[in-house]
Amino acid sequence: MSPSHPIEPAGPGTESSPQSKRKISQRSLAAAALGAVLVLFAVFNRQTVSIHWIVSSTKTPLIVVIAGCALLGFAVGWLAHWRSTTRRKGKA
Repeated sequence: MSPSHPIEPAGPGTESSPQSKRKISQRSLAAAALGAVLVLFAVFNRQTVSIHWIVSSTKTPLIVVIAGCALLGFAVGWLAHWRSTTRRKGKA
């Protein structure tokens, strides 16, 4: 059986034209480049290092230290941004 309704073309914005494709922002490009540099830096520094804590010392691969510091820096930056935006919303 054939359908009684003709097939309708897809709606606007579904065609594959250069205008419908999303451009990558400069900020995203910079973040990707920084991430790639960080990954390369970590991969090239694979030796084991000694970390001296207040009460003890441990030996850890340097890549773990670099990744941990990067995650800690990201978390601190995100929390600072989140805190500043919530304070601005409270004053408005």
